[in-house]
Formats: sequence, C-alpha cells, structure tokens
Amino acid sequence: MSNLVKSINFAPEKLKEMLYDMMLIRSFEEHVEKLYQQGKIHGTMHLCIGQEATAVGVCSVLTNDDKIISTHRGHGHCIAKGMNVDRMMAELLGKATGYCKGKGGSMHIADLDVGSLGANGIVAGGLPLATGASLTSKMKDLGYAVVAFFGDGSTNEGAFHESLNLASVWNLPVIFFCENNLYGMSGSIKEMTNIKDIAERSASYGIPGEIVDGNNLLEVAKVTKKAIERAKSGHGPTLIEAKTYRWRGHSKSDARKYRTREEEKEWRKTKDPIALFKNQLMEDHILTEETFKELEERLEKEMEAAIKFAVNSPAPTEDTLEIDIFA
Repeated sequence: MSNLVKSINFAPEKLKEMLYDMMLIRSFEEHVEKLYQQGKIHGTMHLCIGQEATAVGVCSVLTNDDKIISTHRGHGHCIAKGMNVDRMMAELLGKATGYCKGKGGSMHIADLDVGSLGANGIVAGGLPLATGASLTSKMKDLGYAVVAFFGDGSTNEGAFHESLNLASVWNLPVIFFCENNLYGMSGSIKEMTNIKDIAERSASYGIPGEIVDGNNLLEVAKVTKKAIERAKSGHGPTLIEAKTYRWRGHSKSDARKYRTREEEKEWRKTKDPIALFKNQLMEDHILTEETFKELEERLEKEMEAAIKFAVNSPAPTEDTLEIDIFA
C-alpha cells in the first residue's frame, strides 16, 4: 500500500466510495450537459468536469455538521457533501421535487440537512457567508467548521480580502478553498494576478497558505484534514489553493478561445483525477476490474433513476409562486 494511502488512514470501502463519488459527479454533469443541449434545462450552466477531486477530497474529511458554501460551478460540491442526485436533477429541470422546489436551478442548490449552505451565482459571494457561518459556530460554541469553495477569479474581489482579514482577526473556524483551474471567464490567471501562487496571499492576513495538486484526491483530503483540525482546535483559518483544470468552458456559451485544444488534451490524458485514483487503488490492491465494473453498473442505475425521477416530477404550480420568498 502506498504511503499516501497509509497516511490518510481511510478504510478500503471509504476509498472506493470516494472513487464512486467522483464518477457520480462526472456522470451527473455529462447527463445534464446532454439535457441542456436537448433544451430541457434552461439558463446557463457551469460544469466542473475535470475538477472532481477537489469536491470529494474536501468533503471526505468533513462531518455532517460541518458546513460548505458552494459556487456557480457547484454540482460536485453538492454531491460530495451527500446531496441526492434525484432531487438535484429535478432542481435543474425546474421541478417541484427539486431541492429548492425548482426555483433555484443550477447555481442555487442548498440542503441544510447535510451542511450545504448553498451555492452562489456571484463571484466571491460565498466567502462572506462562510465567514459569517463560522462566526456563528464560534460564538455559539457549536464545534463545526466551514469550507468556502471559490475560484481563482474570486481572489481579486474585495469580498475575498475582507473575508480573509475578518476570519484571521477573529480567529474563525473557516477554510478558504480556492479551486484554481487556471482560467477565469475569458483569460488566464497569469493575465489577472501578478503573483505565482494565490496561496501567497495568506501571508497578508497572518494565516497558513497551502498549495495542493487539485487532481490528487488523497493529497486534497490530507491538506484539508490538517486545516479542519487546525480550525476546530481554535487556531483559525487556512487558505488552500488547489491547482486543477476544468475540461469544459467557463459556461455553456464559452468557446474557449483563450487556450489550446492541445493543452486540454494533455490535461485529460495525464491528469484525469478519476483515472489517477482508480489506478492508485488498483496498484494498492484495493480495487479490481470486477469491483470497478460493479461501480459503473451502480452508477448507470443511479443516473437512470435520477433522470426518470426528474422528468416525471411535476412542475411548480402558480399558487406556490410566493412561497419561500422572504422579501
């Protein structure tokens, strides 16, 4: 067994479930992409295909009481935190059985029962919310930590700097987790930020900054576990930068003119987080081709059931228009 697998100390069944969760995230997004192309999902969509290891790695070390704040590219975070793909699919199709009763859509899914405080369509909009949620935990001595997911583009927003500053000053149990997929909406991070690593910005606020290979599932889990333990022991926040890559465009309207197809092929070929983790489990004799096939069969059934549930679910009725509206 490899040293990394030993160091994270997860049971073999948990490791296989982590692989399955990454497969489920990718399959879910591939299916919703097709449904979007068929005109069954409206609006826009931001896919995290290629980034599955960040969501699963982080959430694998969280308890049900720990909270997350997601982003506009948040399907993976939802699934990794334990949300049901049936209700997620229904939400994307605008059905009454969805998590937000069909009123939230792709960018605004939440489930307080599993500690998912919601996704956010505003760049960096989730960071102040996560800081506030961690302040609640500290003031009421609730013992949970909060993870704020955000992209590299968020780090040039004022909300990023204000949140890190307050979290540091108040010593809050929050982890700021940057999924640096190297590109914002229309350009490279190199064109937007004049530092090599986003994690360097932690020094300005007197907190640790960690850099991790965002496509290495267990490395992500290991770094996050350390940050969670630090937060819960009263030592405050950590900024984690995970270097990763989105295979699709920023959104469905993105032609990806700012990067080459050769670069995309190289990331798919050599840094696919699912293939990397599958191979690692094979080498450590935790997974066999037979058990992997069983995971694929289970996946196919789960996705088939999710789509059937969503398609057959009713749409919201007019008399529910003003229900759940708070202002």
